[in-house]
Amino acid sequence: MPTAILPRFVLPLFLALLMPGAAVAAEEAYPHGPDSREQPGVPKGEVEKFAWKASKIYPGTERDYWIYLPPGFDVAKEYPLMIFQDGGGAVNPKGDLRAPTVLDNLIHQQAIPPLVALFINPGNVPASNLLGEGLSNRSFEYDTPDDTYARFLLGEMLPEVAKISPNPEDRALVGVSSGGICAFSAAWFRPDAFRKVVTSVGSFTNIHGGFWYPAVIRKTERKPLRVFLQDGEKDLDNVHGSWTLDAHEMAAAFAFAGYD
Repeated sequence: MPTAILPRFVLPLFLALLMPGAAVAAEEAYPHGPDSREQPGVPKGEVEKFAWKASKIYPGTERDYWIYLPPGFDVAKEYPLMIFQDGGGAVNPKGDLRAPTVLDNLIHQQAIPPLVALFINPGNVPASNLLGEGLSNRSFEYDTPDDTYARFLLGEMLPEVAKISPNPEDRALVGVSSGGICAFSAAWFRPDAFRKVVTSVGSFTNIHGGFWYPAVIRKTERKPLRVFLQDGEKDLDNVHGSWTLDAHEMAAAFAFAGYD
């Protein structure tokens, strides 16, 4: 249920990424299309892995992150930016999304301009119990509907990235499930910094209060955001709520508030 027409560098990417999505049913999965496969003659961008262990926004957490630089990267140029939550899954060349391969192919086709991508894992608190196991900070970071994650991106992650455009119209956030509501929250609270959102099967439910978004969208003057909102009729239905119904509520709220 799209609520907006995305800019030219976001929509082709989302459509390509959506093809290999999660399983339709236990025995059936979406096949990968050609844009999710390496193609002959297509130059490859560079992907480098880093670790972030000095967070002041989420103290005590550690996380991996990856930076994708497009083929022919020019250090003197400013580039659009896409930020992927649950970055380890999105950057995996054998995973569902295979985002770097998709980016390579679409850039080569000139369907999107060259861009930089930032893939960020949720934080983990290492050795947080007597068993020596770490504690995931994912739900706290992703499902909390406030500006904390946006401040984390702006204050800690973006300074680590190559030269990127300061124009919020050139910055997109991508997320699936709890990563989907996380992507939306960052743009909702900081539209001065992020204005494009791709959210797939977003958890706009009562995990940490995110179910209130449809109400606040209706009562808030329209923000300069463009959102692609996707869900499926067989999405989760549990103690936190119905993902499908809440996605419909979000779409109705966007329509009521005058979004595209």
